[in-house]
Amino acid sequence: MFLKGKSAIVTGSTSGIGLAIARALAAEGAAVMLNGFGEADAIERARGEIAEASGAAALHDGADMTKPDEIARMVARAADEIGGPDIVVNNAGIQYVSPVADFPLEKWDAILAINLTSAFHVMKAAVPAMRAKGWGRIISTASAHSLVASPNKSAYVAAKHGLVGLTKAVALETATDGITVNCISPGYVWTPLVEAQIPDTMKARGLTREQVMNDVLLAAQPTKQFVTPDQVAAFALFLCRDEAAAITGANLSADGGWTAQ
Repeated sequence: MFLKGKSAIVTGSTSGIGLAIARALAAEGAAVMLNGFGEADAIERARGEIAEASGAAALHDGADMTKPDEIARMVARAADEIGGPDIVVNNAGIQYVSPVADFPLEKWDAILAINLTSAFHVMKAAVPAMRAKGWGRIISTASAHSLVASPNKSAYVAAKHGLVGLTKAVALETATDGITVNCISPGYVWTPLVEAQIPDTMKARGLTREQVMNDVLLAAQPTKQFVTPDQVAAFALFLCRDEAAAITGANLSADGGWTAQ
């Protein structure tokens, strides 16, 4: 358990990729703070399972990722109750699909706030403690849309491109502090976020559910398979290892060959 004694915050971790990453970190001994919304019973079940797996503390914080003061409070709570944080995974994200001319302003603001600005606030709050310890890992879940675009996803594409720029800048600022800062950019991962955007894509493009899955989503991935949350989690776990200490400022693809095209 190479993360025994370390602590982690994983935002957007009550389901999907974030929960898989939280479980992977816990399996290697890390104390973990979950974050996100959902049914209280399901969250408590996940928290209990993670605590049992790690043999360390597991917490949940419902901080709203659109609110900087709640983010700062969450990081301070983690420092008080589990230490650090030594590892931060910026995974919280939302999506909305619409042509730009019809894109609701409130959806643009929410997507930028949750997918991009929240990562800034988490990094700002977490870096001082990492710097003081001389060790830290900051990992952000970006997307193949951090490298390429798709129609009707202007806010999401803008946010994910911005997340890569933020990652590079903070990596340079912390390069001599024992801290690495990287993005993982998956292709389509079968998560509630992806499943939820299918109806909007059906409406925007006039397609059936099957056509969206096969001709829109998997059409982009040469493997013709969805990436799994566990595959992304394994990638994140590797970035926490000492063997990954030379990897910083990188945007690392796990997209079934999508961006190789």
